[in-house]
Amino acid sequence: MTHSQQAPSLIKLGACLLYEILVMIAIAFIGAATFVVLFGDGTQGAKRILLQCFIWLLIGIYFVMSWVKRGQTLPMRSWKLILIRQTHSSTNAGLINLQTAILRYLLATLGLGLFGLGFFWCLIDKDGLFLHDRILQNKIILLSAR
Repeated sequence: MTHSQQAPSLIKLGACLLYEILVMIAIAFIGAATFVVLFGDGTQGAKRILLQCFIWLLIGIYFVMSWVKRGQTLPMRSWKLILIRQTHSSTNAGLINLQTAILRYLLATLGLGLFGLGFFWCLIDKDGLFLHDRILQNKIILLSAR
């Protein structure tokens, strides 16, 4: 498969995001079960905050490692999307590095926490990029079979 440099449609991005939510729910269930087995009830006080941080960290590890290793999460592979550095020449395009992936996860979390504004940004962006991708100069493109 090769990179076409073509941006996916908003419908395809939305479908991929819905699939990502299902994966995140599965990770959260596994993380919560692991936390409860190791530390007991995590519904009150400091344990509740620790549980939330633990799940956020597990989801972050999933995304960061997926982006760095293959440029794709499981839903992105299903929808034939890949995350690459945004460059002006296709010869210099490639996967993002670990530092960029971590920063992308942090900025995406912030954009989601601000009522999803970081994701709704793609509706007004001239290239259809999420705000965190615009800031970090990344882009999600379609993979084409050749």
